[in-house]
Amino acid sequence: MSIIDSFFGEYDGDLAIDLGTANTLVAARGQGIVLNEPSVVAIDQSADRVLAVGADAKRMIGRTPGSIIAERPLKDGVIADFDVTEVMLRYFIEKARGTRRYPWSPRPRVVVCVPSGVTSVEKRAVFEATISAGARQAYLIEEPMAAAIGADLPIEDPTGSMVVDIGGGTTEVAVIAMGGIVVSQSIRTAGDEFDQTILEHVRDAYNLSIGERTAEDIKIKVGSAAPLVEELDVEVNGRDVLSGMPKSVRIESEEIRRALDKPLDEVTKAVKDALDVTPPDLASDLMYYGVLLTGGGGLLRGLDQRLRDETGVPVNLSPTGKRRQRLRQGARGQRTHGRLRAERQSVGWHGALSWRGPAHAWTT
Repeated sequence: MSIIDSFFGEYDGDLAIDLGTANTLVAARGQGIVLNEPSVVAIDQSADRVLAVGADAKRMIGRTPGSIIAERPLKDGVIADFDVTEVMLRYFIEKARGTRRYPWSPRPRVVVCVPSGVTSVEKRAVFEATISAGARQAYLIEEPMAAAIGADLPIEDPTGSMVVDIGGGTTEVAVIAMGGIVVSQSIRTAGDEFDQTILEHVRDAYNLSIGERTAEDIKIKVGSAAPLVEELDVEVNGRDVLSGMPKSVRIESEEIRRALDKPLDEVTKAVKDALDVTPPDLASDLMYYGVLLTGGGGLLRGLDQRLRDETGVPVNLSPTGKRRQRLRQGARGQRTHGRLRAERQSVGWHGALSWRGPAHAWTT
């Protein structure tokens, strides 16, 4: 332990960051979620400078001149552009720390989530970007482990717990016992892939060109993984591919469900593959306790039912996820899956900041 750590102890400026492909969440010790913004950076290429980060940058997508680009520096849960990621992290860390700090306040220690399937090179990139962005120390924790801590699963007991975390860039499947991950599967099919599939379906079926934000809105409003008691529909506006003119069509939930079959089958296969290699004793625990479904992509209507039918294992949507699903259905798409993800981990980040489990950390 460094002299700084000994002096300040558990400094209340310590942060936990869910560095997601679609959204980044930051939690502060004792405060819960203090920041939840899109993982987007707007760059003026002509002047080689950053114009905006987060929500301000996302509003620029599709609405900027040619010299300005709004990009996501993370791809499939890992860093695609190191320099831009560092700028984005620095902005989020400074914004999360706010104006409460004093001149003598130390730099924060930071816990950062990473997908369980990333390579050591990808982990090193996250670690170095976090340190360069202003962290005193950086600790990496696998996303399924953070989700399990947030859901208050008995991760340190000799009992099997399975987490299926469907984010924006990756789907993480893990069986956890005795404070470690026993089995893991990580695939790069998740919420963003759902959006892209919807975008392509609308273009092919209706000759209608729409943007990523519209595709996400369709997913939230009428997307489903299993038949609904009452099917839904939504009006979609875009540009006619043939004429180039604005065009409006009405799309039903049933056709969106058919379009999503392929990526949903990939998610189901990942769960089945993990179950197939789970030790028998832990597998029996899963039949009793069930599977925890978390993440913004897990809020897709009927996904828990589809996984239950396909695997024969009970699937439970996290309690906060159930509340957000009801809120989302009531708001009919006013909130995105990335923003909804924030509340899911409000408890988890408190745990991640205080948990002293086995080696999930890289430190300076």
